[in-house]
Amino acid sequence: MYENFKPTIWAAGIEKSLHENCVFLEDCNQEYEGEVNKPGKTVKILAVGKPTIYEVTGKELNKDINAPEHIPESSIDLTVNQVAYFNFMVDDIDQAQAKGGIMDEHVKESGQGIANTIDKYIAKFAADDTVASLYASPVTIVESEAKTLAADGSEKANTKYVLDVVDEAVELLQERNVPDGTPIVITVSPKFFRIFKKAYRFEDTNNSNILKNGKVGMYNKVTVKVSNNVFKNGDGNKVHNIMIRTKKAIAAVVPYTHTEPYRPEKRFSDAVKGFTLYDAIVARPQEIINIPVQF
Repeated sequence: MYENFKPTIWAAGIEKSLHENCVFLEDCNQEYEGEVNKPGKTVKILAVGKPTIYEVTGKELNKDINAPEHIPESSIDLTVNQVAYFNFMVDDIDQAQAKGGIMDEHVKESGQGIANTIDKYIAKFAADDTVASLYASPVTIVESEAKTLAADGSEKANTKYVLDVVDEAVELLQERNVPDGTPIVITVSPKFFRIFKKAYRFEDTNNSNILKNGKVGMYNKVTVKVSNNVFKNGDGNKVHNIMIRTKKAIAAVVPYTHTEPYRPEKRFSDAVKGFTLYDAIVARPQEIINIPVQF
């Protein structure tokens, strides 16, 4: 009955879908040690400690340097407790596969759904207690500096020019000692990106190719990405929590994906169920900022 089942290939396909469809996961530290095949297991997130930098001047140049230091362990233990799973059935599965791979398509869709679930989970870390907020309360973003002013010329309350918002976030990361040249990523919602594109057109009259594809671009040395999974909260979920961070700020693991075929006891159908283990943690809170905005 199961000669046409391909659980190993399906599991690999789901893992491939995660890499292709996860926007937030892509920019996490995913280097870890440990084997996990069920919830509750712990992995060690690999991290590099920072050596002490010494200074010498004048006559001290002729003295012996300090003894080599032992850099403290900076790895993080992460217990993997998140599970995303699927469970579906198809009548006459062998015949269905022969007619066009309907089972493969269902598994593909399941992989995309799992990717969506993982991304939503990571996006919520924007509002984590360990993550600083750029503003004490949500600001309304606008596409031009002129729109930040009222008719009498005074500044509108809680209203910010969208490019200033990004610049201020970058400045705060720099003040938190994020080294120059460190890749920084901002993941914005479609609404944020629509306003951002308008603002960029005002600034870039030469219509450069930086935002050509409308999905991924660069601004102020920051990679701009778009995702509909940006975490929303507040009254009516009107507050969009925009995450700006380095690629070491959040550590995430997706250590195991499993699929298996079976035959439901009380149905004349064949079925497939599968799951993916995953979890994440804010590893470097000084390298991530939440930007609460509204429209």
